[in-house]
Amino acid sequence: MPDLISISVRALVEYVYRSGDIEAGFRTSTTLTEGTKAHQRIQKQYNEQDEKEVYLSAEMDCGGLRFIIDGRCDGILMTEAGVTIDEIKSTSMSLANITADRHPVHWAQAKCYAYMAAKERGLGHIHVQLTYVHAVTGEQKRFVAEAVLEELTSFMQVLVKGYYPYAELRTRHERERDRSVKKLAFPFESYREGQRKLAGAVYQSIADGHKLFAKAPTGIGKTISTLFPSIKAIGEGLLKRIFYLTARTITRTAAEEALALMRTKGLHLHAVTITAKEKACLQEEMRCSKEHCPYADGYYDRVNGAILDMLSNETLMGRAVIEQYARKHVVCPFEFALDAAYASDVMIGDYNYIFDPRVSLKRLFEEGKRQSVLLIDEAHNLVDRAREMYSSELRKSDFLLLQRMFKGVHSSLYHAAKGINEGFIKLRKQQGEAREHVSKELPEQLVGLLDSFIAEAEQELAVKGAGGGNELLLDTYYSAASFVRIAKLYDERYVTITACTKSEVEVKLYCLDPSHQLQVMGKGYRSHVLFSATLSPLSYYMDVLGGDPERDYSVSIASPFSREQLEVFIQPLSTRYQDRERSMSPIVDLIRGLTGKRPGNYLVFFPSYEYMNRVYELLSQTAQGMSTIIQRSNMSEEERESFLSAFQANGEGVFAGFAVMGGMFSEGIDLVGDRLNGVIIVGVGLPQLCLERNIIRDYYNARGKSGYDYAYVMPGMNKVLQAGGRLIRSEHDRGSLLLIDDRYLQPQYHRLLPAEWQGSTILQPSER
Repeated sequence: MPDLISISVRALVEYVYRSGDIEAGFRTSTTLTEGTKAHQRIQKQYNEQDEKEVYLSAEMDCGGLRFIIDGRCDGILMTEAGVTIDEIKSTSMSLANITADRHPVHWAQAKCYAYMAAKERGLGHIHVQLTYVHAVTGEQKRFVAEAVLEELTSFMQVLVKGYYPYAELRTRHERERDRSVKKLAFPFESYREGQRKLAGAVYQSIADGHKLFAKAPTGIGKTISTLFPSIKAIGEGLLKRIFYLTARTITRTAAEEALALMRTKGLHLHAVTITAKEKACLQEEMRCSKEHCPYADGYYDRVNGAILDMLSNETLMGRAVIEQYARKHVVCPFEFALDAAYASDVMIGDYNYIFDPRVSLKRLFEEGKRQSVLLIDEAHNLVDRAREMYSSELRKSDFLLLQRMFKGVHSSLYHAAKGINEGFIKLRKQQGEAREHVSKELPEQLVGLLDSFIAEAEQELAVKGAGGGNELLLDTYYSAASFVRIAKLYDERYVTITACTKSEVEVKLYCLDPSHQLQVMGKGYRSHVLFSATLSPLSYYMDVLGGDPERDYSVSIASPFSREQLEVFIQPLSTRYQDRERSMSPIVDLIRGLTGKRPGNYLVFFPSYEYMNRVYELLSQTAQGMSTIIQRSNMSEEERESFLSAFQANGEGVFAGFAVMGGMFSEGIDLVGDRLNGVIIVGVGLPQLCLERNIIRDYYNARGKSGYDYAYVMPGMNKVLQAGGRLIRSEHDRGSLLLIDDRYLQPQYHRLLPAEWQGSTILQPSER
């Protein structure tokens, strides 16, 4: 019996017929909802005997494979000429620019449905109609052609033949993958303490289709403990794809290394790492248009061949491999990685590819989601990242500049920008002397004005393209589209913040509680596994990350390391903002005292750059016998690597690196063995008091929670736990941890310290 290949009409025709260039970065903001409304407007015009949203399917054999092709046809019309297939396409571009031969992929989709309908109904010939409808104006344009069944059959055979090489490669790969997965053993001689428990919980959550919230300590091997059972689930037919989501490059590297280790044990699996567009770009200046980039020019004419080549010869496709094949086939490495990710078994990338409505993987349909698991590494980072994803802001100054730019040049765009600028002025007058104003109401009048601006901007950009050079219009268009998109999500979990400074007015739709939107964006996936060494307390993270304590699983793994490996000291010295000036000299004494008794390599963490820099300067004045290095803001990758490489094992004397909590050196780095002998943490990591944090506090207070804990204490202590977690990374590591702040002795903070930090030694002033 031939292997079965199930594929949708849309996926089939897009693979075979897509061609041309990457278009200058401009994408219409027309949403799926708006497109659906445009379809419905057309379908309401159908006659009583006409059919809409008709499910059609067909089977075709090719080269030993049987293709099952299906989809929903927009309409089957009963006209005087006979049966007509109606394929509806919504667009924001001017219909005057759409000609009968502009979009071959649209004709291909319509012909697929025509073949299916003709064969199913025994028709010798059938009419094919493309109906274009403007998403904003409702204007319509139609093209009609007649086709006979023999022609449609030949067309389908050619279509399937065009897809066959990819289908055959995937079929062969999946056979080899499943065979290798079934043979794959855990890639280490034995499980570390707690690893088997975590791996078992991950597999069970996938099997049962639940979310899992896992607190697993640093050093347990969380990456392999989540990837290995997920890969075994692929072999059992529970999954087809794994999304390994991270917030940082370093954790992506850990996932790549885990997969590389399993490859040495016989695993055959396709994995693609997506690198940020700015980092992946091969040009000196990132300008995504065929006029400025050879990798964008004709991209879709070459990408299928590039993917076939790479998937035939590679399994683990990180940044270097992607770049190698991108240069070989002259394709944009970022878009190439995205296209390859849809064909892979594992995708490694940022949270936003799943959770951000602006950039999520749009071609991942529901069927694909039901067969996928989300492995969310360092999940504590998702809280603030999600708040950013589901918030949006606009500035008055951008619209004032556009108003001036288009005056006398483009009347309707000028008036649209002018209306918004005047709307900002009105908001400023309503606010009076207050610099900031918080409202629970959506600024609906402003949103209405933005709809008009977006429509006009789309027309301008569609005609001239983003390559026309008006970056301000393009950037403002995307900001406006994001604002309108977030406005549609606005509910009791949002507030509107209006800030006025001199002539500037900024309006922000601020998401206080991202839990609901995370649930919406993550809906449909078979399972979510959210894990971190600092996912504590679990009840807090389940609440803010959209967990359901009645339905979802949670697991907390104890540290596998002995208490003898870690000495913990607490110095009850106030580091509150008003006490920082007088705290600096005692902190210097504490650093000198600990490092003097226990020479080696140390990381010293501070709650802010300013505090760190002042203590560093004071220490440097008498830094005898101590070598130091300090974190700077906006460090490049090379500077970051230089900072870490300065921590050498078996060095003499004392070496101290100064860094900020919550920064690039406070999580996701491994300085094993004697590369790190001690960590000193100054303060309890609380975010600075600010309007947004206070609003979050008030929101959770109103929900009967401890608002101050949610807004300040939990995020702050998470930074402490992450920083302290740099110290003991393996069963061979030993070290000293010094916590400097009197709040560590208060129950509100002390209860958040991990079990292995309890029983610490309290230092007295004389012991500094």
